[in-house]
Amino acid sequence: MDFNKTANGILEHIGGEKNVQHVIHCMTRLRFNLHDNSKVDRKKIEKVPGVMGTNVSGDQFQIIIGNDVSKVYNAILGNSSIKTEGSSKKSGKSKNVINTILDVISGTFTPILPAIAGAGMIKGLLAIALTLGWLSAEDQIYIILNAIGDGAFYFLPILLAVSAARKFGSNVYVAAAIGAALLHPTLTTLLSAGEKVSFLGLPVTAVTYSSSVIPILLAVWVASYVEKWIDRITPSVVKLIVVPTLTLVIVVPVTLIALGPIGSIIGNWLSVGVGLLFEHGWIFAGLILGGTWSLIIMTGMHYAFIPIAMNNITTKGYDVILPSMFMANLGQAGAAFGVALRSKNKSFKSLAMTTSLTAVMGITEPAMYGVNMRLKKPFIGGLIGGAVGGAYYSAVGVKYFILGGNVGLPGVASFIGETFVLALLGLPIAFAAGAISTYIMGFKDVDSEEEVETLESNEVDVNESKTDGIVAAEKVYSPIKGEMKPLSEVNDPTFSSGIMGKGFAIQPAEGKVVSPVAGRVTTIFKTKHAIGITSDNGAEILIHVGLDTVKLNGKHFTAYVKDGDFVDVGKTLVTFDMEAIKAEGYDLITPVIITNPDRYQTIEPVKQGKVEEREAFLALLV
Repeated sequence: MDFNKTANGILEHIGGEKNVQHVIHCMTRLRFNLHDNSKVDRKKIEKVPGVMGTNVSGDQFQIIIGNDVSKVYNAILGNSSIKTEGSSKKSGKSKNVINTILDVISGTFTPILPAIAGAGMIKGLLAIALTLGWLSAEDQIYIILNAIGDGAFYFLPILLAVSAARKFGSNVYVAAAIGAALLHPTLTTLLSAGEKVSFLGLPVTAVTYSSSVIPILLAVWVASYVEKWIDRITPSVVKLIVVPTLTLVIVVPVTLIALGPIGSIIGNWLSVGVGLLFEHGWIFAGLILGGTWSLIIMTGMHYAFIPIAMNNITTKGYDVILPSMFMANLGQAGAAFGVALRSKNKSFKSLAMTTSLTAVMGITEPAMYGVNMRLKKPFIGGLIGGAVGGAYYSAVGVKYFILGGNVGLPGVASFIGETFVLALLGLPIAFAAGAISTYIMGFKDVDSEEEVETLESNEVDVNESKTDGIVAAEKVYSPIKGEMKPLSEVNDPTFSSGIMGKGFAIQPAEGKVVSPVAGRVTTIFKTKHAIGITSDNGAEILIHVGLDTVKLNGKHFTAYVKDGDFVDVGKTLVTFDMEAIKAEGYDLITPVIITNPDRYQTIEPVKQGKVEEREAFLALLV
């Protein structure tokens, strides 16, 4: 796979990088938060070589890549200025509560899954070593490895705090400090002593924060608002000390007094509810959950079950939810195997067999999207396999003891315990049910002609993309009166390193920004401090007034244009109060960046030193 070609194809048909708020990836898919989902051409994205399928979960647009997702992800970041976490740009769309919660859980847990998966696998291997007598709990090797495996789970609130802070747009280190305070040994001892605890006369409820999930998410969510409010009313000269100090002093006690107990109660209620479902629903609980897990994963709602499962393991020592996910994955693996047995197309038979093996190993998207959903009936066969396996697991009471991260064959160590053998027996049951049901139902096979047509359509799309975005040589005029500076002198690595593109900076002599080209305003931030323009000749230009001025939230700025406006050279875009902004401690140096520099052979200054508004500034040569 040509990862750069795949990345460029995705960026082109997703509405361009300017349509992307941020992107992360999980084991097999890219997860985009976009400004406008209507700009996405799903059909063309699904024809990009390397893309197995697409999915929309709430407000998140997902692209299924498979095992090479991290390489495509890195290519996307390398070929664009897209951010990996929250952006200061907002889409302006309101989200419903469910979508917002799912987006937060997904965005928070996805980045830390590698740490949890690695630590869980270590715990699983240690459990095997103990069971087989290779190690004893007193061995120093065991103690050290157990600490490595336990660390990520015991200090999970700190990992979640960092990840959640990035999601909420607050300081990650202050968030980590909140998590560390909740886990401090002295506080843990105080809360577990069985005596009444109070803070300023208010009662502090004894809650165990190690390995907990919901309390820290609530704490960091509240902290994000507290921090921003304090930052807004605090003078710049003392922000470094005052903002984090007051945030910690306010949020940690509030968490101990209110948020922690509320989070603990929510987690316990969810666990009790699921426990009652499995206790009284018997085989029907597993049948329903196992049969719908694949659908739940498609919506992204599976992340909502992770806090419940972790709470179950923490409080009870085991979980009964995640075993059904194993069954769903093995059901999809079996369905793909059924396709491999029945398909007459040699290349598709090979694809089905390969993705079946991948699904057995816990990575189901290639089988689900590349084979089963493509043929429709096999996907139903996979759901049947998951339902049969889930019903079996519920009937025999299979338990899941370790959050190992992988829900396939490599993750069976998570079942080590009293129901381990019963759990292993369930794997072939779900696999066989999926394969047999798919084979019996049949499907419309992929013939060689369809395969050729698909390849040909991909080639046409790639060739067509080469004709898009044609640019011509042109001059860019100065948007601001002032003195030119090289980007290397800008005290912000995002600009000085050239990550955003090539260009120059201007130290303003007056507070007015005009259009440097004839073209269209593609983006003007709500905070009015940054403007994106695409010239009629194809140059993409970013004008960023000052450093960190986004924190002013539009104060001292006035905008005269909006997104989509067509402008001529010299049209006033924004005015700003230079003295007021300087008084608040902000540097006004203004980078002017060509964000599509790869389209030009040379980007060079027309002059040096002082420059007047509307004076020739940069030459773009193709």
